[in-house]
Amino acid sequence: MKLTPQELKHIASLTLDQYNDDAEDFWQGTRGHDVSQNIAALLQHIEGDPPFTLLDLGCGPGRDLKVLADRGHRAIGLDGAARFTAMARVYSGCEVWQQDFLKLDLPDGHFDGIFANATLFHVPSQELPRVLRLRMLAVKNSMKRRLARSPRSRMMAGSASSPARTSAGGGVSASVSTIGGFGIRLRPLPGWH
Repeated sequence: MKLTPQELKHIASLTLDQYNDDAEDFWQGTRGHDVSQNIAALLQHIEGDPPFTLLDLGCGPGRDLKVLADRGHRAIGLDGAARFTAMARVYSGCEVWQQDFLKLDLPDGHFDGIFANATLFHVPSQELPRVLRLRMLAVKNSMKRRLARSPRSRMMAGSASSPARTSAGGGVSASVSTIGGFGIRLRPLPGWH
């Protein structure tokens, strides 16, 4: 069943409201998580010499954004929750954009890589291919060429268009691993249908 624009807007609103209401609890519960292996997986697939211009898509309160910046990269955060964007600016000292994942407005060819750790499950499955295409436009040509040659890009295209389990709200109920900013693997979470 395809969701209407009004249903998509309602789902996004519910999600953002929840994160805004629970921003401090979320920060306290996740601030100590070590995602260095995920960051390393992204960085190893970027051609050229650092520092890189990186987008942390779904940066939350800024934990990973700060790690990217502390490693010397030009890190820019993006999140839909107003409280998270304010927290991320303060914590990381980085530029942070507030945008809804369903209404992304990213500059073409601007980023060397896009880090999306545990965020794409917030995108309803019918919108995932479109959101991934928008992300592809936002990376520089060297990354696009690398992705076009990569078996992971074919995996991404297959995963994004294949049926995924969805929650009652239409969001992909999957664990998402990001490699090189784009290769994703959707793994259904137990209990979702």
